[in-house]
Amino acid sequence: MSCTLLSSPLQGFTDFKFRNAFNQYFGGIDTFYAPYIRLDGKLIIKSSYQRDLQPENNSSLEVIPQVMTNDADEFLFVVKYVQELGYKELNWNLGCPYPMVTKRGMGSGLISDVEKINAILDRVHTETDILVSMKMRMGYENSEEILEVLPMLDTYPLKNIAIHARIGKQLYKGGVDLEAFQRCLDHSSHKIYYNGDITSVSVFREMQEKFPAIDHWMIGRGLIADPFLPMMIKNDTIIYPDDRITIFSDFHDTIFTAYDQALSGPTPIRMKMLGFWEYFSNSFSNPQKVYKKIKKAKDIAAYRAAVKEILHTERSELKIR
Repeated sequence: MSCTLLSSPLQGFTDFKFRNAFNQYFGGIDTFYAPYIRLDGKLIIKSSYQRDLQPENNSSLEVIPQVMTNDADEFLFVVKYVQELGYKELNWNLGCPYPMVTKRGMGSGLISDVEKINAILDRVHTETDILVSMKMRMGYENSEEILEVLPMLDTYPLKNIAIHARIGKQLYKGGVDLEAFQRCLDHSSHKIYYNGDITSVSVFREMQEKFPAIDHWMIGRGLIADPFLPMMIKNDTIIYPDDRITIFSDFHDTIFTAYDQALSGPTPIRMKMLGFWEYFSNSFSNPQKVYKKIKKAKDIAAYRAAVKEILHTERSELKIR
């Protein structure tokens, strides 16, 4: 069965620098969702969001912009902005689980407010011709919340609803709730995409077997933890390429250089890469040891030395196996 793979937007990670490098070295992702645009009450789009969506920064990728808001005027403002850049679709984030967002009634904190969601969608569909898609959790407090929203969503011509099979207050803790996800399928006439804990080819195969009607799969943290995963899923293989470490090394150097040029000073780039290695380390033989080495590197020279040592050790490990 053929499948379409999508990169879930992760704030602070999946910007255009990462997306382009990922596409160049690994491939396997059909569509990338850009991290959400958030306006914070002012109709001003930050320069970092602007750069991320510029067509020249995404020329070889299919990218869908995303907005996170609970305000119709903000939504309409972003619609106008992305349409001027040539985008036909805007994804609405009702999935973000972080308290700083949900306490303000946005992200997964908005799912329980059916009337507000309806009012915003009504204005967007009445006043614009943008294609709207949704990125949701199953609720914030419990997985019944989404079941109250889905019948209303059926009244709009949404492109799709991507559902992360957790509730907001879980953050990323605990497992996905596949029974609750099945209930979402049973209560919606829309095209549903699956998102949540696709971390290996074997897990993906299990999910495919459990949900045969799903043909669009969204990968978030698993894609950063193992960048080879999407292409391995596409090729239906659990075998990594022979030059795995060389490919990863080239990819790492490409994003390091891109972020080093964009960020000012050694501390921001070190912290940026530390964030990536929290995920990258999971695909190495000894994740805790790898991450600890990166964390101990207090300057750029030490960081480079740590990466070189980690890759050398992993290459040796792979030869022994």
